[in-house]
Amino acid sequence: MLKKVLVAYFSHSGSTREVVIQIGELAGGDVFEVATANPYPSDYNKVLEIARRELSEGKMPELKARVENIASYDIVFIGYPIWCGTMPMAVAKFLSECDLSGKTVIPFCTHGGGGAGRSFADVKKLCPNSTVLEGLSLKGNEVRNAKPKISEWLHKIGIE
Repeated sequence: MLKKVLVAYFSHSGSTREVVIQIGELAGGDVFEVATANPYPSDYNKVLEIARRELSEGKMPELKARVENIASYDIVFIGYPIWCGTMPMAVAKFLSECDLSGKTVIPFCTHGGGGAGRSFADVKKLCPNSTVLEGLSLKGNEVRNAKPKISEWLHKIGIE
């Protein structure tokens, strides 16, 4: 049986979006951008200040839209940049609002050099009734040439 795939992502600088394009070319699936109702500023220091405040207060921003028919998907990739050692709170909001019970959830992230932080463990916490597969962590400045690494990861986890 063919599995229905959703690639959901949040991208601020465009690095995560680049990974989404490559996953789409390799694994297919529908794409959904997790976007906040009030966009984050483009200034890095302002974004960092907001991200730290949201994380410390456990504040999840309102999202612009929701996935229609989330129940129809079998596999959900979730992509994001690393902010303050984990996923942005917008992604936490997305995961907490979606019923991903019984689905396969696959995290991937982009970062500036610090790796995935605790984000993969945080995805597992937010998806306790899902099968969470091994995630992929890519350095933001290497995403344009990451297709071979992405392909290898997809093979390893049994998706491609």
